[in-house]
Amino acid sequence: MQTSGSKPCPCPGFKLREVASVYFTMIAVFLVILVAALQGSAPRGTYFPYKVPLDPQGLLELSWNVSYPEQAVYFQILSRELKFGLLFGMSDRGEFENADLAVLWSDGHSSYFGDAWSDAKGHLHMDSQQDYQLLGAQSAAEGFYILFRRAFSTCDPKDYLIEDGTVHLIYGILEKPVRSLQAINISAIHRGLQRVQLLKPNITIPELPSDMKTMEITAPGVVIPSQETTYWCYMAELPDGFPKHHIIMYEPVITAGNEALVHHMEVFQCAAELDSIPRYNGPCDAKMKPDQLNYCRHVLAAWAMGAQAFYYPEEAGLAFGGPGSSRYLRLEIHYHNPLVFKGRRDSSGIRLYYTGSLRRYDAGIMELGLVYTPVMAVPPGETAFVLTGYCTDKCTQRALPAAGIRIFASQLHTHLAGRKVVTVLSRDGRERQVVNADGHYSPHFQEIRMLKELVAVFPGDELITACTYNTEDRSQVTVGGFGIMEEMCVNYVHYYPQTQLELCKSAVDPGYLHRYFSLVNRFNDEEVCTCPQVSVPQQFSSIPWNTFNRDVLKSLYGFAPISMHCNKSSAVRFPVRTASPGLKPPRSAPRWARDVAAPCGPKAGSWSCPGNPSTSST
Repeated sequence: MQTSGSKPCPCPGFKLREVASVYFTMIAVFLVILVAALQGSAPRGTYFPYKVPLDPQGLLELSWNVSYPEQAVYFQILSRELKFGLLFGMSDRGEFENADLAVLWSDGHSSYFGDAWSDAKGHLHMDSQQDYQLLGAQSAAEGFYILFRRAFSTCDPKDYLIEDGTVHLIYGILEKPVRSLQAINISAIHRGLQRVQLLKPNITIPELPSDMKTMEITAPGVVIPSQETTYWCYMAELPDGFPKHHIIMYEPVITAGNEALVHHMEVFQCAAELDSIPRYNGPCDAKMKPDQLNYCRHVLAAWAMGAQAFYYPEEAGLAFGGPGSSRYLRLEIHYHNPLVFKGRRDSSGIRLYYTGSLRRYDAGIMELGLVYTPVMAVPPGETAFVLTGYCTDKCTQRALPAAGIRIFASQLHTHLAGRKVVTVLSRDGRERQVVNADGHYSPHFQEIRMLKELVAVFPGDELITACTYNTEDRSQVTVGGFGIMEEMCVNYVHYYPQTQLELCKSAVDPGYLHRYFSLVNRFNDEEVCTCPQVSVPQQFSSIPWNTFNRDVLKSLYGFAPISMHCNKSSAVRFPVRTASPGLKPPRSAPRWARDVAAPCGPKAGSWSCPGNPSTSST
């Protein structure tokens, strides 16, 4: 599982691998002795600042720490009701096939620990190279602890490469004794998935001011619905006449016992133009939800399971309150209740830390990526279809101050088909720095992540965001839009000092998309709609998705000019012209697009459209 892009490392020779294979036997004996010998208090929690429940019942709790000097992660698992062992590991998307595993098991007499892997059929095998290093195990009043270490990158092709971004952790609980590792049937055990960001940035926590105050935005005793997924919305208000403050930190407030059910939370500020918003406390998708809640989209805080407190840089804070700022806040909580617990009450939310002593800079949030429009589409049956959005040099040249801005955090966002997201900084036509990247992105795990280092963006720089989608399970085209079955490609970057630039995104030029529809209509036997009065989604839906039509669409998105949206917070655009995509020299449209301006007259097997060809919009 080590990727070709990983850094080279000294790999053990054949003889060393033979010695390594003996490690399993030695460590198994060590564990038996260790479990019998160590009876006392649990390892000190201060060594493990990050914590997350693995299973919905909270029987397994993972804590970890990251050592960048050692390039390793230290894991501690607490099993509150250990029976005959457990499995813990990592895989590409949370599968139990082709997974990298640490396994603790018992045959009823002796206990064993080893580094293992699963094949494409889910069968377990002992790894000849033992890279999960057992460091300790002990019992305590709250359960059984096991401590082990794993390097980020090993030279073992069976091992998972631990990278920045989302990691899909898998776990399994053994409820019966097993005679050997190979006898474990992973399809028959209690098992599950948890997503985390393992490699947390090593950031110095800034000193907090003495006049700091707190405000809790929490749900008022919600009875968690007895269904697997619920998005709950609650409206809160700031006090009358609340002056401008800076949010300098926030952290989660989780009701005790619900740690495994509260998946993620966000606090949004509503549009300042709304004079009043009705009180609401209920499901976000309920028909009775006031329409005004749809205008509460300005993110003040976001937390996802496994995340810690979020700190703003000491020179900046996020402004709220005062003139031009709405009093109304919307708390949104995602409850994940796969075991369908009934009657659980919850008062979770987010605690804001704020100060009236304003810092030097207001922090801002800018949207990068693709415009929410159906002109950007993904054909069905794709395994890795890439769409790219541009914040061009022309936009940053016009909208950013001469001293530039500093990006310190980022939140990546797609809908259900998203699999990878990356934003890179380009300067003078060359990629200079990765702003944020997640090669194992999941739309079910979105959080604001602090960057390991500030990213400086100057006028004339480009910010390029690419999203990779998988539509293997879809029979219809997926277009861009707001619906959950439509797609987005966004990076919300948090930066300072705040500017008027709030949205810097692109989409393919609509005129060239119409030429694509005309071309497909000319070279395909099936009827394809190219009528100007028909919506873009309808035109996409009429396309037969053969290899030719797919390849031409990819070429269109790669080489056709783009339409830039370089918007102020007032939604007024900075005057920026349509441009060719970044990192590519200026050029005319591809030959097939230039040559095909098919008349809209009658044609056998085609849609008959009156008038001249034009671009439809939705």
